[in-house]
Amino acid sequence: MPITPSTPLLASAVSKVKRHVLPLFVIMFIVNYIDRVNVGFVRSHLETDLGIGAAAYGLGAGLFFVGYAIFEVPSNILLQRYGARAWLTRIMLTWGVVAMAMAFVKSETSFYVLRFLLGAAEAGFYPGILWYFTRWLPAEERGKAMAIFLSGSAIASIIAGPITGALLNIEGFGLHGWQWMFLIEGAASIVLCFFVFGLIQSHIQQARWLSQPERDALEQAIEQEQRAREAEHSAKPSLWALLLDRQIVLFCFIFFAIALTIYGATFWLPSMIKQMGVQNDFQIGLYNAIPWVISIGCMYGFAALAQRFGHTQRWCALALLIAAAGMFASTYGNPVFAFVAICFASVGFKAASALFWPIPQGYLDARIAAAVLALINSLGNLGGFVAPTVFGVLEQQTGSIQGGLYGLAATSVVAAVVVLAFARGKPGAGKRGEPKVLAAPAR
Repeated sequence: MPITPSTPLLASAVSKVKRHVLPLFVIMFIVNYIDRVNVGFVRSHLETDLGIGAAAYGLGAGLFFVGYAIFEVPSNILLQRYGARAWLTRIMLTWGVVAMAMAFVKSETSFYVLRFLLGAAEAGFYPGILWYFTRWLPAEERGKAMAIFLSGSAIASIIAGPITGALLNIEGFGLHGWQWMFLIEGAASIVLCFFVFGLIQSHIQQARWLSQPERDALEQAIEQEQRAREAEHSAKPSLWALLLDRQIVLFCFIFFAIALTIYGATFWLPSMIKQMGVQNDFQIGLYNAIPWVISIGCMYGFAALAQRFGHTQRWCALALLIAAAGMFASTYGNPVFAFVAICFASVGFKAASALFWPIPQGYLDARIAAAVLALINSLGNLGGFVAPTVFGVLEQQTGSIQGGLYGLAATSVVAAVVVLAFARGKPGAGKRGEPKVLAAPAR
């Protein structure tokens, strides 16, 4: 008998998968995200101790995403070859080592090199988790799972400020507070990699915490979805043909716009808070947490609405428009009003991030999904290079980042229009506005 979403065995298996892997994935993402963005809290310390100015800081913050983009696709190809257990453990170990090495930055050059290496070390983590979901969860369950997983970045943004602010006050053994921060937060990644290796399995049949009937039911459901994708075209899709496909290019642009806004806010929010007159590191951390507290519930709410009413693309477009409105509004009024506007924008860009990924997942054949998801993630994440780099140059040259905020608002509007094109069936929409599986040409 075919396995359907209502089959009790499948429902039980899905529930167990969520309970077993989602909490660990959220913790991994929290640690990962803190190591990625904690540099935003030490900008003034790097300038005081090392002479790294606004433009150099922006470039260094962004170089992370260049290393990330270069090594993302190869990393996910290797993940498929060696399995999620071994490869995710490797990723966590190497990024923890490089994150700790950030404590010994001495100049702009070493800052640039280590930020690039941090991106290279982390490459493959995020799309690796996405691919893991495609192999362990039926399609209708991935939206909420993604929202829960992505809540890790919001939780990280909430706790990163207070934790980092507290660590910045540590002095001793000839090290400054910012050095202790990098050492301690990087070490957390290394410790966590042992838990990853012990708790993650690469294949459904290896999951001892599922009964054999549950493993069979879950595996059958995933295989049925894959056969439905394969029915769209008898031959295995050509990876290179997909890389040139217009739909994939548009996916890259949409995620680029989302990443541009997220990292534009993330790396410069502490500086914007300082303009409000807040100078204490711990207090800056507390204020920095506010937008992300607000965004967590809204992000999950948007995902639940999309699952209930369908038309994921339209909900994603609405979220992008909310982000655009908040970014545009932040250019007016005093710093306090700008901060409130950023809080509003955070609802939009975090919700859009959660709603986006189920859309390309619905297009891709699982046989090449990991590589193409990695491509979308790596090219899209170059927004994380563009935003801080441009903001740094703008601040150094003009003393203001207003032009950058206008750019973020405009890009989000364009991305919303592109997403709505998918919702209207261009290039394709299935029942209730959901995307059809992409039929790629054969080799």
